[in-house]
Amino acid sequence: MDKHTTTLPVTFTGQGRDYFGIWAVNLLLTVLTLGIYSAWAKVRRMHFFYRHTRLAGAAFDYHGEPLSILKGRTLAFLMFMGHQLSAEAEPLLAVLVLVILLAVMPWLLHRSLCFRMHNSSFRGLRFVFRGSVKQAYVVFLGLPLLIVVSLGLAFPLWIHALKVYQYGSSGFGRSEFQCALSRGEIYRVYLAAGIVTVVGAGVIILLLGLGVAEGLSLDEEARRQALTIVGSAALFVVFAMMLCVAPFVAARVQNAVWGGLSLGPHRFVSAVSGRRLAFITLTNLLGVVFSLGLYRPFAELRLMKYRLESISMLPDGNLDDFMARTEADLAALGEEAAEMFDVDVGL
Repeated sequence: MDKHTTTLPVTFTGQGRDYFGIWAVNLLLTVLTLGIYSAWAKVRRMHFFYRHTRLAGAAFDYHGEPLSILKGRTLAFLMFMGHQLSAEAEPLLAVLVLVILLAVMPWLLHRSLCFRMHNSSFRGLRFVFRGSVKQAYVVFLGLPLLIVVSLGLAFPLWIHALKVYQYGSSGFGRSEFQCALSRGEIYRVYLAAGIVTVVGAGVIILLLGLGVAEGLSLDEEARRQALTIVGSAALFVVFAMMLCVAPFVAARVQNAVWGGLSLGPHRFVSAVSGRRLAFITLTNLLGVVFSLGLYRPFAELRLMKYRLESISMLPDGNLDDFMARTEADLAALGEEAAEMFDVDVGL
């Protein structure tokens, strides 16, 4: 019998009208400052989402500093511009710069994960990221290269390694997260998505082939109309395929990741519905299009609220007792001295 009898759902209390005001001011100031304000905009956005996300009656919090985020974004921008300028000046130099960027990027992404976790807290206790730099090079450099060599077959392997690295290397106070994500489950998700994609691509090729064959026997005007109809049908199939595949993949991956996640004796579950996620994605897209972009903050909040509120914690015992023990451990041993994780490149 499962001893996890209590369920503590995550709740999100943010309102669309409040977030719309933050989004509008952030957008305006970011444009007026040529992007400089984007670091402050991110902090305001993170404050809103963290402080309206609650578990067992308590809210999360975010402590990141805008200047640290601006530093990371400036560094990423300079690296990108360095590559672009070197590509225009000398191809061999561009290759050298690209190699340097590839060598540095995993370290920067590791620092970003440390920054993000160290600046996140729950009930006054900070999260921590304990993944190694060596693991970062495997996840952010080695496996992406393997994806290229394997012609995409290693992509599910990379997704699995990325999720395990992000979630399984994290901690809360002195407690460790464990991520028992099944590699086989991730492969099954992407195998199903691949089959649907191949079938959809086959339908598109068939439609285009029929359009070309039909057009050969028609005059110029009729041929143009036939190709337009067939092309529109092909685009519709592409859109429908993306709408069917992406939300279902996202739902199953989230459920698999959180279903395998635990913090000490406490477990988590996620119950995202692929159909519901697809409906939200479609209606959000329609709302953004027909509102000329003004619905975007409401769409973002609606999607985030659904995905967050699909997550629940299954505590093993009283959560207050666990928090008290964690606080006592930190008080007795001294809170871990964090490095100055002061670079965030926006992972």
